[in-house]
Order: sequence, then structure tokens, then C-alpha cells
Amino acid sequence: MKKELIELRVNGRAHELAAQPNSLLLDVLRQDLDLTGSKRGCDDSSCGACTVQVDGVPMLACTMLAASYQGCEITTVEGISEGGGLAALQKAYGDFGGSQCGYCTPGFMMTVRWLLANNPDPSEAEIREALSSNLCRCTGYSQMYQAIRAVIEAEQQRMEQELVGAKHS
Repeated sequence: MKKELIELRVNGRAHELAAQPNSLLLDVLRQDLDLTGSKRGCDDSSCGACTVQVDGVPMLACTMLAASYQGCEITTVEGISEGGGLAALQKAYGDFGGSQCGYCTPGFMMTVRWLLANNPDPSEAEIREALSSNLCRCTGYSQMYQAIRAVIEAEQQRMEQELVGAKHS
């Protein structure tokens, strides 16, 4: 099959590359752009290990044709760092042991990032519902919930401190 020139915007950068029309986004990210955070777990959209965000919405890269997402903003786990370091969520997953083997972790992080962007203080039930599209075989999930709750609490404390600081200014 003949390759076609496509343009993808990934993690804030434009990339022009040649890809077959039937190339999956997951393969283009991993093989052509060397962004290996998203993993191939099941190939049938049932595990969530390949989750990326497209225009801020979590989607499964193992089922998406890369050429169909030209003009969209694609974010992978590599694109969520903050100031060149780990994002608070990435650090919390490490601190609380939420990543165990780490294979599914990027997909979970992309889903949690979406959840927190849309609901900064989700209930335990809302967290569980959001994460129901991702599977992990190692952690038992409790460490992930602890990490997510820690990020939420830290963000709430940061916002409270900013309010107090603004009142004293």
C-alpha cells in the first residue's frame, strides 16, 4: 500500500510524516514519532492501555486511523509533563505505587487527566466510573485511587493558599 503524507499535531508540535492510509494512530505514535508511552494491550479497545487525548477527550489509539486525526490536537502521556518535570499526577502514581508494572499507567493517566479537567473534585464513584474503561492486572486499583485523591487534595490546598495570598495582597 502506498504511503500518504499526513500532518499530525502531537503534544503541541506539528509532525509531517508518510503513513499508509490504514496506519493506526498507536502505531504512528510509537513507530514513527517514537512516543512509546501509549501501549498496545488488546487491539480490540477493551483495555485502555493505548489511551491518548484527542482535543482533550480520551480515545483509544489502537482503533483510530492516524490520517483521520489531522487537524486535531493529540496528547500522549509524554505531553503531560509540567515544566520539564513530572506532572503532579505522574509523581503521585509513583509515590503511592499506583503504577506497579507501569504498562497500563499511561492510559490511566490520560483518562484521569480528562476527568480532573472536567471535574476538579470527583467523588469516589465518579473516579471509579471514569477509570472503568481502563484495565490493570497488577495494582488492585486502591493505590491508583489514593494517588488521584492526593492530587485532588494537593490542588485544593494550592487553590486555598492562592485565595489567602490574594486576600492579603
